[in-house]
Amino acid sequence: MEFHHISVMPEEVIDGLAVRPDGVYVDCTLGGAGHASRIASLLSARGRLIGIDQDAEAIAVARERLAGFACRVDIVHDNFRHLETILAGLGVTAVDGVLFDLGVSSHQLDTAERGFSYMQDAPLDMRMDESATLTAYNVVNEYSEDDLDRIFHDYGEERWARRIAKFIVEARKEKPIETTGELVDIVCKAIPKAVRRAENGHPAKRIFQAIRIEVNDELGILETAFRAAAAHLAPGGRLVILTFHSLEDRIAKNTLKELACGCICPPELPVCVCHHHPEVKLLVKGRKAGKSELAGNSRAKSAKLRVAEKLPPFLEEGGAA
Repeated sequence: MEFHHISVMPEEVIDGLAVRPDGVYVDCTLGGAGHASRIASLLSARGRLIGIDQDAEAIAVARERLAGFACRVDIVHDNFRHLETILAGLGVTAVDGVLFDLGVSSHQLDTAERGFSYMQDAPLDMRMDESATLTAYNVVNEYSEDDLDRIFHDYGEERWARRIAKFIVEARKEKPIETTGELVDIVCKAIPKAVRRAENGHPAKRIFQAIRIEVNDELGILETAFRAAAAHLAPGGRLVILTFHSLEDRIAKNTLKELACGCICPPELPVCVCHHHPEVKLLVKGRKAGKSELAGNSRAKSAKLRVAEKLPPFLEEGGAA
């Protein structure tokens, strides 16, 4: 199976994970195993790599690409929202690194029949897990005008959200909207021509992003997954997060900030009574891809990298262990 995907910021990710040969590492978004292969190549026979992905095609390709490495490799077909359960099922209590490479993969965008791309005409689908029941067709044809407006505004940050939602509802009165091409035509009609000429990028980009996020609940699962990952890190372990749009990056930023926070008492209290201690130390805060990478991979343009390191447990009498 052909599965084309260019890993974003590969060197920075490996540096962020600080891979130890005998460590245990989790790639929560396995994809085509680009990052995972680099991690596996640095692990010894005592090391272990756990790869998770909800896309069956990605799982099949990853099994082939990760065969033959010295380390133990466990590949799990599941959503990383179940990270805690997955690790428990594998008998793993602590890991040395966890990677989240968020967003849609190049393969998913380039496979027309998956319905992720506004550049290719295909049935409205957009499911990362093809066994899931909710599709883009359901969202476009069954959601109310208010709900469409909400997801376009909240997930796509689209200023023409209400107008586009109204045009979709009117169009589907005639017949169901079945393909990505039909949806693109409706979006283009809804956005004034002068606005389309003035703005950079495809007019349907934000709408497709919003529908994809809704179909796959991409934002709803992030904070819980990040916290589960941090909880399972051994002291000195690294959490690496690659985001590709402002909404998921905001969740990553705020969650890591909270995990790195110490005392949360009101400032007017003379002494700490909350006994809250930071779980992680922030090492990289929103690093972007370099010029050389951007020249060869346009999809790295919106990427931001965040890295945190797990702190040792805090002992009440003696301070940090």
